[in-house]
Amino acid sequence: MESALYLGKLRHRRFSPREHHFTYPVFMAFLDIDRLPELLGVSPFSSYNRWNWIAYNERDHFGDPKKRLRQRLREDVARHGIELPSGKIFVLTHLRYLGYVFNPVSFFYCYNEAGELAMILSEVNNTFGESHNYWLTPETQQPNAAALRYITPKQMYVSPFHPMDLEYVWIFTPPGEQLVAHMNTLAEGHPNFDATLQLERRPWNARELLRILARYPLMSLRVTAAIHWEALELWVKGVPVYRHPGKVARQAAAVASKGQFPG
Repeated sequence: MESALYLGKLRHRRFSPREHHFTYPVFMAFLDIDRLPELLGVSPFSSYNRWNWIAYNERDHFGDPKKRLRQRLREDVARHGIELPSGKIFVLTHLRYLGYVFNPVSFFYCYNEAGELAMILSEVNNTFGESHNYWLTPETQQPNAAALRYITPKQMYVSPFHPMDLEYVWIFTPPGEQLVAHMNTLAEGHPNFDATLQLERRPWNARELLRILARYPLMSLRVTAAIHWEALELWVKGVPVYRHPGKVARQAAAVASKGQFPG
């Protein structure tokens, strides 16, 4: 397994309470986390931890950016009582483009010494600056599935058009010439939304990087624009809006405080 670019499409489908779907082209980097400075030096247009047309910056992922990414992964997974495999780890992610980045989700593919895919981390970010890590391990994996399939409860508010009481069903194919990452959300056991990344592998080299950058020069900005445009369409369709639970709790606390201390 080597670092690569993955090019393809992202599809979103909503089934209830209103039907809505869209598809748009996307590309992502698939990088060996132990070789990031070397890999980002492949082109004069790419950089590690400094501004460029395309760049990787350590602060764009969870944890202390002064620590190596593998160490941050090891510390985070240990909090769940799990040991990180000792083989290669690759991150599938959006990079910075002219200094801007937004990653709705990054996937860390963790291999053991035998080269087998042992676990996956889904690092989910929302547009409110919050992040949550979902560790997909043999403990959360469903047996007898044709692809890698995991179930986890939703732990973080992501979209105002989704309630919190959902389950995520994650489905992956091992990265190869093709890569599929799929997520269903279940409400009371019934699917109400899914998202699918369907990608094809391209080599990680200066020529391929320049070709894709010329085609999609501001990938992260396209992602953010698409999120807000689709949110507007959902609002126009009358899809219910769910408030951030943290904001609701803060307002409830403020009301209670005023009740205890009138005037």
